[in-house]
Amino acid sequence: MSSSDGQKVLMAKIGAAHGIRGEVRVKPFGDDPLSFTDYGVLTTRDGKKSFEVERARVQKTVVVTKFREITDRNQAEELNGTELYIDRNQLPELEEDEFYYSDLNGLSVIDQNGEILGKIVAVQDFGAGDLLEVRPSRGKTFYIPFTRDFVPEVSLSEKQVKVDLPEDYFSEEKPDTSEDSPER
Repeated sequence: MSSSDGQKVLMAKIGAAHGIRGEVRVKPFGDDPLSFTDYGVLTTRDGKKSFEVERARVQKTVVVTKFREITDRNQAEELNGTELYIDRNQLPELEEDEFYYSDLNGLSVIDQNGEILGKIVAVQDFGAGDLLEVRPSRGKTFYIPFTRDFVPEVSLSEKQVKVDLPEDYFSEEKPDTSEDSPER
């Protein structure tokens, strides 16, 4: 039985092999680095390969994981870059102000004046909290902190998030201090 693409949720991505016994480094997506181990069998997006976690341990920014199906380093190396999914219906119900990152991708980003700034292409965390990566219709992507101050409203039904950005948020110029300091 296969589920449609929209019914899969990305949980983690396999990275480099670790050691010689078939362990791999896994980059988890989510607040709890071990959460991907809670759902039994993980699959590739197309559902053709499945993986069952035998054991996992957090090591710095990755989770060293032993999958039951992987028995040696060669098999582990072949999996580098493999994304691991679960079916959407395996996930627990969310609280009111909680969202799955996959639900935010593709939502329009609208400012306080109702202007569309772009669409969310990813949720990133570089260590200082979640950031929405937004792709405007032209130009480079930019980031908005995913906090209630910056993103006061998320409407999955309207497929949009409303943002409240400071006036100088997109200003790349340094503040003009010429009035404050005499020229020399």
